[in-house]
Amino acid sequence: MRKVQIAVVGGGPAGLAAAVSACEAGCRDILILEREDCLGGILKQCIHNGFGLHTFKEELTGPEYAQRYIDKAIEYGIESRCGTMVIDVTKDRKITCVSRSAGLEEIEADAIILAMGCRERPRGSLAIPGWRCSGIYTAGTAQRFVNMEGIMPGKKVMILGSGDIGLIMARRMTFMGAKVEACVELMPFSAGLKRNIVQCLDDYGIPLLLSHTIIDIAGRDRIEGVTVAEVDEKLKPIPGTEKYYECDTLLLSVGLIPENELSQMAGVEIAPATNGAVVDEALRTSVDGIFSCGNALHVHDLVDFVSQEAEAAGKNAWLHVKGELPEAAERIRIREGNGVMGVVPQYVTSGARGSVTLMFRPRGVYKNASVTVSAGEEKLLTRRHRILAPGEMVSMKLDAALLEGRPGLSEITVSVEV
Repeated sequence: MRKVQIAVVGGGPAGLAAAVSACEAGCRDILILEREDCLGGILKQCIHNGFGLHTFKEELTGPEYAQRYIDKAIEYGIESRCGTMVIDVTKDRKITCVSRSAGLEEIEADAIILAMGCRERPRGSLAIPGWRCSGIYTAGTAQRFVNMEGIMPGKKVMILGSGDIGLIMARRMTFMGAKVEACVELMPFSAGLKRNIVQCLDDYGIPLLLSHTIIDIAGRDRIEGVTVAEVDEKLKPIPGTEKYYECDTLLLSVGLIPENELSQMAGVEIAPATNGAVVDEALRTSVDGIFSCGNALHVHDLVDFVSQEAEAAGKNAWLHVKGELPEAAERIRIREGNGVMGVVPQYVTSGARGSVTLMFRPRGVYKNASVTVSAGEEKLLTRRHRILAPGEMVSMKLDAALLEGRPGLSEITVSVEV
């Protein structure tokens, strides 16, 4: 059995940033395990720009952003094993992996950073009537076909869901000569960033049908069209509002799910609201020596925020290996109040130092609202926002000093107040 100080599962933007950060903090025994044939994760197929404005203070494409971290990993001599599938992680930090070059291996680590990313929600989870015809893809699969394989999925496209990948693919398919008929969204608001709605739909005259859904898929061998209907406040189709659209391709952009099968194997507690690990401000999971970050922890809007979070995970993992990370003996629970969904982290360690970054998504659209952090009836922090929407993650820093001198404090609550 091979032993390493820090093992990173996943060689995407989170895994790379965590490994580089741990190395810069002083660790020299790091191993990245990546199932694909090269590092970079999903960024390899994201050839559009808009990455790196926060991290590198310049606009980069996805591959350029990933290459910055790959170059650092190579410069620092960080070992990476591509084409290696991790099939098991245990509570005592033993990793079982398999690859063509080495076969079945076991690796023991002093600390493990889980950075597996996320996957797209498939058609099977939607229960839309219709045959299992060809021409139906997740937006990410279509993106890979077009950007990396040079294959066009179709010429007449409908998009279900308004997640960022779907919005970006609406523009990309238009660039490639396809006709995008419409983007259909079940909720009365978009699930994507406002800038993507403007730059990918509005600029190209692509309709965004809010409070609509697809109720039928026509076609047996190949998709021939879809029936779209308006939905009521209970998200049920309204009779008489049906409209048929001819298309040869349907792209699904209906949500992302953090990859946490390995986390569950290791006994890591999973938060129902995020489908990611339950962590404290140091990104420690419920299992000693196992950390989580990136889209495996919770789905982010920007890769820059993934990198920032992963850098903290890398530093804290190295502190754990050295025995310098304070014990999480007493923890303060961070609860979701009115209008708040999926707050991360879920705990703050009593005696934490510096600031704690709280991230969450609003449950709805709120205008001129305040986000408050409260301990009982006392408000510790208040931030005013012109608009809050589920498509854009809210991030705010809480000074850990505000929690000091409060004996018996067991929880704080994050809420939206209108």
